[in-house]
Amino acid sequence: MPESRSRSKKTRAQRYQLEPQKKKASKASPRWYGPMLLTVMGLGVAVIVLNYIGIVLPGAPNNGWLWGGLGVIALGFFGTMYWR
Repeated sequence: MPESRSRSKKTRAQRYQLEPQKKKASKASPRWYGPMLLTVMGLGVAVIVLNYIGIVLPGAPNNGWLWGGLGVIALGFFGTMYWR
């Protein structure tokens, strides 16, 4: 009697696997990546603070500087997603 093609020939170990497959270890980030993220976020905070001081930045206080500082901080937080 011919066998059905839909059945696959799996060994018993493949059918009843108790542990999931082990994932490969991801590479660690370079040593400079963490301090760079902190510097970028600190730069964003500095732009916002300097915007409210109103003396240092040209045209300050301005909403453009505020949004720019918030964007730089968001860029730093976005970078933390890839830090290992």
